[in-house]
Amino acid sequence: MSAHAAAVARHTPRHRSRAARRLQRFGSHTLIYGALLLWAFISLFPIYWTITTSFKVAVDVTQGHLVPWLDFEPKWRGWRALGLSPQMLTMSSPSRDEFLLRFGNSVVAAVGAAVVAVVIGSLAAYGLARFEYRFGPWRNKDISFFFLSQLILPPVVLALPFLILYKELVLLDTKLGLIMVYTLMVLPIVIWIMRDQFMAIPYELEQAAYVDGATTWGAFLRIVLPIALPGMTAAFILSVILCWNEYFFAALLTSTDAKTLPVMVASQTGSQGIDWWTMAALSTAAILPLVLIGIFLERYIVKGLTAGAIK
Repeated sequence: MSAHAAAVARHTPRHRSRAARRLQRFGSHTLIYGALLLWAFISLFPIYWTITTSFKVAVDVTQGHLVPWLDFEPKWRGWRALGLSPQMLTMSSPSRDEFLLRFGNSVVAAVGAAVVAVVIGSLAAYGLARFEYRFGPWRNKDISFFFLSQLILPPVVLALPFLILYKELVLLDTKLGLIMVYTLMVLPIVIWIMRDQFMAIPYELEQAAYVDGATTWGAFLRIVLPIALPGMTAAFILSVILCWNEYFFAALLTSTDAKTLPVMVASQTGSQGIDWWTMAALSTAAILPLVLIGIFLERYIVKGLTAGAIK
């Protein structure tokens, strides 16, 4: 055998193994990206269906047309019913006034509850992270788990107590009543998130502040709070999203003045059935703020939720 043939025989298996590894890596990447694309399609299709339905008429909805300008010609019927079509924007519209009122109610209830929950939850979480409590046989971990366990409680269990309580306190159909119940709803999540945030902050920083003469409140406000701000931002955004989408208590405790967007969306029924185009337009307008939050504030959410993951 010549020297050239020996060299070829010696290098061929190595080249084949490299080619096999490249092919295997390409195949695994293809499967991963294919699965991710499939999952993205499944996740985003309801949003696509909702947006396209807002531009359909009854025939297009019943026949299941999906692709604009291919299956159907887009119309402004759903948006016209809300007074939000281009032709209606310069005209007075009672339906648009009602939509703006419900939109404002949702903003006030969601943002107000999120602010109160973050303030109260941060203080409670700081206490659980820095001090030792004893309530009978319970310790800090048991108290923290108790707060988190409130998420397991079905909201329908609280329907009758809240109705009676709110009737006595004259809080039915008020934005203040919604803010209070929404605060209780998201408070366990805020406490759990912020507790991890505070536990990830070294206690030596506060001890150094105490040596310099700072009080407990001073160390909390000047040292701990700025470091935990990403976690507070994430907790605030998640609280706003949860309160914005809440339907049960909004439908139970409101009727006219404090009714929110989810209740308005669910009320789009008539003697002829469901107005799918109007409901889709309302749903699109309702999810648009959440989509913008997800797009522009994603890094704050991820940074806040992962700040205490590595210690």
